[in-house]
Amino acid sequence: MSRLAIKICGLSTPDTLGAAVRAGASHVGFVHFPNSPRHIEPDQIKALAFVVPSHVERVAVVVDPDDEQLARLVATDVITAFQLHGKESPERVAAIRQRFSLPVWKAISVKTRADIDNASAYAGAVDRLLFDAKTPDGAALPGGMGLRFDWTLLRGLAMPAPWGLSGGLGIDNVCEAIRVSGAPLIDVSSGVESAPGIKSVDKITAFCKAVSAC
Repeated sequence: MSRLAIKICGLSTPDTLGAAVRAGASHVGFVHFPNSPRHIEPDQIKALAFVVPSHVERVAVVVDPDDEQLARLVATDVITAFQLHGKESPERVAAIRQRFSLPVWKAISVKTRADIDNASAYAGAVDRLLFDAKTPDGAALPGGMGLRFDWTLLRGLAMPAPWGLSGGLGIDNVCEAIRVSGAPLIDVSSGVESAPGIKSVDKITAFCKAVSAC
């Protein structure tokens, strides 16, 4: 088990989910966003996550969701947190947290230090911030594109909430990312895939092993 928290995101099959759990992931993520190649429906999430051990958090990743969409996810009885990956305002984040009584993560798209500084607006509204690389204007996806940002921007900062690092992480660079940023949680998706949306059991296992050795 790694001393750092590891989230394997975009899981969609029993074998890759099982690999993540066996390899020591502390969090597993399920994407519910039709534009994503990793999208799965609430009934699929329920069938997959039902067998996840209670010590592993089960995170639903959504983009600018309405309350009906969130309610369908809550109704699965398997989700333990929401990860908001759109343009949700601090007020919207706080409202979701209050209405559904679940921990809420907010992904922050980063290109410059100003983007990180702006995350302070979510202080008190979120349970975790997730710093991810900003995607190009007009991109179909808000994340999961294998992009990275300058990790030194995070070094030594006093964060307004617990946080994690995402974007462009893989087996070969994750230790550098942890060393440079000081991230207490790392989140990987495309970095453990053989093709967009297709997770690799071997890459998941190797990624978690790499983090444990950092």
